[in-house]
Amino acid sequence: MTELSARAAAEIETAAKYGTANYAPLPVVLAEGSGSWVVDVDGNKYLDAVSAYSATNFGHANERFIEVAIGQMRRLEIVSRALHAEGFGAFAKAITELSGLDRVLVMNTGAEANETAIKAARKWGYKVKGVPEGQAKIIAMHGNFHGRTTTIMSFSDDENARDGFGPFTPGFELVDYNDVEALEAAIDENTVAVLLEPIQGESGVRVPDEGYLRAVRELTQRRGVLMICDEVQTGMGRTGTSFRFQAEGIVPDLVTVAKSLGAGLIPISAVLGSDEVMAVFTPGTHGSTFGGNPVAVAVGKAVCDELATGRWQESNAELHPVLFEPLRALVGRGLTEVRGAGLWAGVDIDPAIGTAPEICEDLLARGVLTKNVRPQTIRLALPITASRDEVELLAREFVAVIEERAAQAGL
Repeated sequence: MTELSARAAAEIETAAKYGTANYAPLPVVLAEGSGSWVVDVDGNKYLDAVSAYSATNFGHANERFIEVAIGQMRRLEIVSRALHAEGFGAFAKAITELSGLDRVLVMNTGAEANETAIKAARKWGYKVKGVPEGQAKIIAMHGNFHGRTTTIMSFSDDENARDGFGPFTPGFELVDYNDVEALEAAIDENTVAVLLEPIQGESGVRVPDEGYLRAVRELTQRRGVLMICDEVQTGMGRTGTSFRFQAEGIVPDLVTVAKSLGAGLIPISAVLGSDEVMAVFTPGTHGSTFGGNPVAVAVGKAVCDELATGRWQESNAELHPVLFEPLRALVGRGLTEVRGAGLWAGVDIDPAIGTAPEICEDLLARGVLTKNVRPQTIRLALPITASRDEVELLAREFVAVIEERAAQAGL
């Protein structure tokens, strides 16, 4: 356990006394951040390989986005979508062009975006496909994570997150991820959509077989079912393409994005969809006081413009082996598996050398912030703007921790 200063201990104690324990944070209190680095209240510097669950894809305190946000705040901050505000149209055009979808509906959080996509799919099923009212079924995947609202938790198989929150919303069925045959067997006449993450983040960065997304797209088109890709974590450049579905050359019917769309500065999420599906929304059927506010869309437009250059996607492709080759060399010598894309990795720890939280503690002591997503799995997520030196540093420190523990365990 890292030794805490009196200042850090006081902050943690006060938070524990008055806050709610719905997280189990690492024992560090951060005060500043810049690029790939953060600084705690005592001046200790850490390489941030958590990136706020991919919300800070462009790093901390990115001046370009800060200037955009402050400039817009000084002009007009919020009017609600009851009125038109300059800038919304430019954002909508930029994100639809980046994704290849036709229209966008803007909300605030990833869970809201996924709830909105569920609503769209159900109404499309009733109004367009002709499913009997109240009978629409959506198929999701085992190991999914789409948020923690009561509807979304209805089709989660994380019992810790579900415990005590029922009764749950009907209308969902789970099948195994990366199994097209199981998916096809589950589709029936009342199925309106298939909802999946192109890479399952909370399950440990589980990457499906190449061609899986294309097969799901072909299947859903053939069976008259919508394909919904949750790109809340995989989108906005995280995996080496602007959106992960683009890696397989497909276009889903609906796509949800959030997190780094706001550059780590402001909450913003979006549902992107085809003209046909998005036409189910008419005035009064959906909305949000803060959704699509001028500050959020100004930042979102700047993020889309940055990704439209392609420079960060290219950088991630070049740096991918710099991170992954040293990690994969440890499989069988402290690690059991390494998965991922871009600078996003899921690393499984051999129980013989310890648990994932223990490895995170070791890395914290070496100035690297990481977080486990499972008892034996760590997720690594450097900002997509990380330099080669920073990627090499992460790989070097991770390897050092694993090799030290492996030696102690006699591996």
